[in-house]
Amino acid sequence: MGATTLASITTFIEQQGMWALVLLFALVALESFGVPIPGETALIACGVLAAQGSLSIVAVIVVASAAAIIGDNLGYLVARRGGRRLLFHYRVTRRYAERYLPRGERFFAKHGGKAVFIARFVSVLRVTAAWTAGLARMSWWRFFAWNAAGGIVWATLVALVAYFLGNAAAKAIGRYGLYAGGGALLLAAVGFLVVRRIERRAVDEERTG
Repeated sequence: MGATTLASITTFIEQQGMWALVLLFALVALESFGVPIPGETALIACGVLAAQGSLSIVAVIVVASAAAIIGDNLGYLVARRGGRRLLFHYRVTRRYAERYLPRGERFFAKHGGKAVFIARFVSVLRVTAAWTAGLARMSWWRFFAWNAAGGIVWATLVALVAYFLGNAAAKAIGRYGLYAGGGALLLAAVGFLVVRRIERRAVDEERTG
């Protein structure tokens, strides 16, 4: 996510006025459903706007959490009910399904809960996890519990980081220069690397399991 993209989305959402939270819900829900659009970027933008007083940070967190959970569950249900039929209908996708679905089923049987939770924090997995879980026929109650936990934690962390770090970075740059602002942003980078490490460990366990 570039600074220009974030600035553009922030400006666009701010221009929507009372519809800003509706737009946030739509973008996060669609991304969670499986459409590759910048739902997380919209959440960051809304967190920054909340820091500026344009939105309520509580409302931002509640709307993003609900959108993440609803979008993921819709993607899961669509994939579980019709995904296999679609995959096995075409020769090209049938070969893919026969090769990878058994592995997906084993992975979600062993790591399903952790995978669903961690996927919420990784951009590519955030778009595909619900469909993968549905295709692998992961238990819906198990999916829902871990997905809800991941959605709420993700929305809260991302919104609060944008809310506090957005202000902190701006103030640090203004008072101490770019180095201080870079230090504030480094904290976010460390958090990202921790999540990526957890993701790699889960993948490695699946390969060796």
